[in-house]
Amino acid sequence: MAKSYWLINPNRSEVRRFIKNQKSIDLPVEYMFIDSGKIVGYLGKEPPVMVTTVSVDIDLAREIYERLLSQGWRKTEEVWKDKNS
Repeated sequence: MAKSYWLINPNRSEVRRFIKNQKSIDLPVEYMFIDSGKIVGYLGKEPPVMVTTVSVDIDLAREIYERLLSQGWRKTEEVWKDKNS
């Protein structure tokens, strides 16, 4: 699976996951999925409830990522592991 990049908002209630769309690698323009999720319960105990997924070109994904960082979002590691791993 492709490496994912996670951001969490300042009040720790939302996350965004940025992950490359592996099917777009052979296309002239690469795309990334941006997943948005709400944190429920205690951070790290339950996975976020993923609410939306959008596919955008990689340059726009970088702009969105940088904009969120400038608005106080922080990088975070994925703390919600698949129960099968």
